[in-house]
Amino acid sequence: MAPPTFAGLSGRPLSMCVSTIATTAFLLFGYDQGVMSGIISSPVFNDYFPETRDATMQGLVTAIYEIGCLIGAVFILAMGDLLGRRRAIIIGGIIMILGTIIQVTPMKGHGQLAQFIIGRIVTGVGNGINTSTVPTYQAECSKTSNRGLLICIEGGIIAFGSLIAYWIDYGASYGPDDLVWRFPIAFQIIFALIFSTVMIWLPDSPRWLLTHERYEEAERTIAALRGYEIDSEETKAERDMILDSIRASGFAGQKSTPVKALFTNGKTQHFRRMLLGASSQFMQQVGGCNAVIYYFPILFQNSIGETHNMAMLLGGVNMIVYSAFATVSWFIIERVGRRKLFLWGTAGQMLSMVLTFACLIPGTPSAAKGAAVGLFTYIASFGATWLPLPWLYPAEISPIKTRAKANAVSTCTNWLFNFFIVMITPIMIDRIGWGTYLFFAVVNGCFFPVLYFFYPETANRSLEEIDIIFAKGNAENMSYVKAAKELPYLSRQEVEAYAIRYGLVDAGSDGVAGREVDVSSEKGSSSEKESSRETENLKM
Repeated sequence: MAPPTFAGLSGRPLSMCVSTIATTAFLLFGYDQGVMSGIISSPVFNDYFPETRDATMQGLVTAIYEIGCLIGAVFILAMGDLLGRRRAIIIGGIIMILGTIIQVTPMKGHGQLAQFIIGRIVTGVGNGINTSTVPTYQAECSKTSNRGLLICIEGGIIAFGSLIAYWIDYGASYGPDDLVWRFPIAFQIIFALIFSTVMIWLPDSPRWLLTHERYEEAERTIAALRGYEIDSEETKAERDMILDSIRASGFAGQKSTPVKALFTNGKTQHFRRMLLGASSQFMQQVGGCNAVIYYFPILFQNSIGETHNMAMLLGGVNMIVYSAFATVSWFIIERVGRRKLFLWGTAGQMLSMVLTFACLIPGTPSAAKGAAVGLFTYIASFGATWLPLPWLYPAEISPIKTRAKANAVSTCTNWLFNFFIVMITPIMIDRIGWGTYLFFAVVNGCFFPVLYFFYPETANRSLEEIDIIFAKGNAENMSYVKAAKELPYLSRQEVEAYAIRYGLVDAGSDGVAGREVDVSSEKGSSSEKESSRETENLKM
């Protein structure tokens, strides 16, 4: 019997289609992040919306989008478990199209700025829904061996979206007045149409289907994504492992996990895991990334003294650097791991900000060129590390029953502090100049102890193995970083045995355990015999 299909695809082609659509949604996210940077200080845009000549209003018009994103993330926090991943992504795309139409149709003399701001908010709501849902959908549909890579590609593609936006802004700046700002904003409709339309024919996450007790659909989806037959032992084994994880959460049988579940600890450590995901998004934002991405042309005009045209051109070059370095994590994420990339990226960002503020202190044109180098090295460090990691880590660190809500909380954190940073950056540059970059350098330095002492490694772990890490740390009263280091890589059978050992489940799910998962690291292969012996002891 052949594997079941969705959109005529199964196995690797279907998985690639899911990843492509998830990536397209984040390409739109990146485009939206970058599109206003070349428009907000454009003389044509400022003439059409005279209020935007003021630095505070520039910050408001740009940052109000984040308020919409926050509303969208809160919506998923409340409704995500009921809607499902697939329907949420479709709804998010439709809302973004509606918001874009509102943005590009204001008429002068008819409250044009108010309409533009409303359109920004509506578009943000759609993007907030998607950014809260897409990483979870990707994580729950991926294999352990490529989950990190696929979500890093998804996160890294944000840079390519910003790159497209910068160069479309630059090209449109030579066109008629209406083209300068209407066309770059309208262009994003293409991305939204692609992913919201194709999602109609794609499956929902098998983990979401199982939490809603839709067992036949879940088995069909697992078989289609992996290229198995529906009745195969592999399909049953993966289904059983997911069911064990649902039962371990303590909220089995509930179609929507209560918010109070996020604040529980014990063997599942829901609260700690939510904080880990949310803190990664918090640190991404307060580290200064959007102070550079959104306002790169303004930084060059006000801090370094370039013309608007040269600032736009340099902004485009900066986005090429950003995009190139965004691909670095794709090749090293599973080999190097999450912890090291977080730490390396923090060091690069801090030193870049130190270089930037130090070169701006003298106030001379020649020294200011050194500040430009600092901004380029900052965006390179950010693109390679902190750009994708805060989208990957929350999606995998939380257990299945709280994953949607915990991921929504982390996305809310992102958009809340995104708004804060985007709102205050032009004011900080205007009031304290180089002190802005000193502030971000100090903030980045504060990340090191948090990352080193509290962030366990999750590379090459199944989502169910990550549950075992926290159960082990809680049961043995040890650091969760240490628990992750000590726990050997586990096969599917061993995950069930360890879950029983640490009290996550009382007995295995119905069905036959599947084959052992291939372990892609040296650590896993060297510890496999040891963990097998330990499993045998557990069964005796």
